[in-house]
Amino acid sequence: MTKDSIQISLIGNPNTGKTSLFNRLTGLNQKVGNYPGITVDKKQGNCKLTSGVKAVVTDLPGTYSINPTSLDESIVLKVLKDTEGKNFPDVILVVADVENLKRNLLLFTQIQDLGIPTVLAINMVDEMEKKGISIDINRLEKELQTKVVLISAKKNKGISELKEVLANYSSLNSVSNFTTVANKIDTDYFSELQKINTSSSLYELWLSVTQKTFLENSKEDLSSFLDDVTKLNKYQQKETIYRYQRINEILKKTYVLDRAKAKDVRSRLDRIFTHKFFGYFIFFGILLLIFQSIFDWATVPMDFIDGAFGSFSELLKEKLPEGMLSSLITDGVIPGIGGVVIFIPQITILFFLIAVLEESGYMSRVVFLMDKIMRRFGLSGKSVIPLISGTACAIPAIMATRTITSWKERLITILVTPFTTCSARLPVYAILIAIIIPNKKVLGVFNLQGLTLLGLYALGFGAALIAAFILHKILKIKSKSLFVIEMPDYKIPSIKNVLLSVIEKTKSFVFEAGKIILAISIILWFLATHGPSSYYEVEEQIKSEMSSQNLTSEELDQKIASKKLEKSFIGIAGKTIEPIVKPMGYDWKLGIGLIASFAAREVFIGTLATIYSIEGVEDEGTIKERMQAEVNPDTGEKRFDFATGMSLLIFYVFAMQCMATLAIVKRETKSWKWPIVQLVAMGVIAYSSATVIYQFLS
Repeated sequence: MTKDSIQISLIGNPNTGKTSLFNRLTGLNQKVGNYPGITVDKKQGNCKLTSGVKAVVTDLPGTYSINPTSLDESIVLKVLKDTEGKNFPDVILVVADVENLKRNLLLFTQIQDLGIPTVLAINMVDEMEKKGISIDINRLEKELQTKVVLISAKKNKGISELKEVLANYSSLNSVSNFTTVANKIDTDYFSELQKINTSSSLYELWLSVTQKTFLENSKEDLSSFLDDVTKLNKYQQKETIYRYQRINEILKKTYVLDRAKAKDVRSRLDRIFTHKFFGYFIFFGILLLIFQSIFDWATVPMDFIDGAFGSFSELLKEKLPEGMLSSLITDGVIPGIGGVVIFIPQITILFFLIAVLEESGYMSRVVFLMDKIMRRFGLSGKSVIPLISGTACAIPAIMATRTITSWKERLITILVTPFTTCSARLPVYAILIAIIIPNKKVLGVFNLQGLTLLGLYALGFGAALIAAFILHKILKIKSKSLFVIEMPDYKIPSIKNVLLSVIEKTKSFVFEAGKIILAISIILWFLATHGPSSYYEVEEQIKSEMSSQNLTSEELDQKIASKKLEKSFIGIAGKTIEPIVKPMGYDWKLGIGLIASFAAREVFIGTLATIYSIEGVEDEGTIKERMQAEVNPDTGEKRFDFATGMSLLIFYVFAMQCMATLAIVKRETKSWKWPIVQLVAMGVIAYSSATVIYQFLS
């Protein structure tokens, strides 16, 4: 008998094509959630197996063994132990790669020993002839005691047959061969273990010993087995050895690999892309190409979005009657939504290019190449892509950490990525460098201003590595760091998989982080457009004071706007924090700039332009001249001298001045704890560094 709707768990090693098969089975009928209390995403989708049978397919994280080495991999065990849970599978679909069948079958034999109906899908069969591989499927099914289906998720081969097998899962036998393995290891040991709970299978009891989480046994029940750690480790190793011995015996009868018939260029390409010297140059060249594309391709749509939201806001100002509602919509809601949407081009382009590299198989080579270097700082090779991606924007970079399997390494990468200099800092860097650094040549070749900018980038990246090293030492997070990387074949990327990946990540940003960004934007609008009673008296007061002066209406409006900002809640906040920012060389105006730039770092310059009553915010020369002319009333000297300018530059190198980044950190960590820690820690580092620099140079 079959059910009208069945639960299918999709399990497999990384890079076996599991995600491609999931996309092929479910298409656009997918949803992404998260397991309760766990920071790992859960992907589920609906699938029609036959005319009368539907299925809910759960794509579990890739794992090399049922014995987890990371938080992601532990999900497989958590789902399979929860027999009463709604995600507990009626049938398990294990996906294997035709070229790496021996290693993939280790996981298959472990899953099968749980006694749950299990189907084996061998993927990438379209590559069999090219690799010189042949498989005796009938013999393999007899040896494994289950149904085996040859498929190509990419080319949609064997999918119909696979659906038919899954729909008739009830005809499959529940198989467990662990007793044979246990008797080879130590018959007496496992006989005593079985006596602990005769209603549970021997393999479940063994997992309860090795993982201490599988069954609800008390520690007293298993204490004698848990205490002997040396024997436990030895028996785990023996289990793996005996499993592989059986797998080798099976493959000798069913699997043939004839290298003479292979038409493989993979090994030749690997010698180039993973070369200990040229591999780094190739990677650096590809990165240059990627980020050049990001800036070139994203500029036009970002400018269009920025202009469209600005024009829309101005249009509504003209059409809507003046009042609080109009101001809220035009100065709060629309800029807030625009602040979300404007990131979409960068996110889309970056993740599109990364997805292409992943689908092609090259990204695994990069991770392998960089792992040795990153390991010294408590990271892994998988951290290098988010860190370098951060030079474009920290938001998609932090989202890219999802490829890191170790939660500790992923968390550290998330926390340190904002140190890398993103494009939002460039407006601040550019104008401050232009003010305080002379435009002259060094050694007759290098521009001093350009070298300063390069130094700021290097300082940010160096700070990220140092912070990662410190966090690795102080974070007491239990997380096994076992670096295993699959080297998949090079292949032409699947456009469907690439697009689904981009759509999923973009939706996550817009609908999750976007809500937080919009809320904070409205709060900032309120603080800048409201104040105590004195705020509402500013307009009449300025008009009275300036009545004798021949000011244009625009000049008068600017005077009023500047004074209103000073009297608003955010202006009062600037005055309040002036004693705090004074050691860094800043006055209340710069204090307001720091507060306002929390929305986004690049807001700092626009805020100063507003405070200084500059009409042409886009006119950099005008802003520069006004900032250069600004005088410190305490000293009578220029406000933006070398000491203050360097203090500001150092502050923005280290400060977490981006609410969008904090929102995405909250989204990725599923907690406000880490973005708050990040905000406070980076704020303290920025404040301390800027203060030291100012006091030393002044």
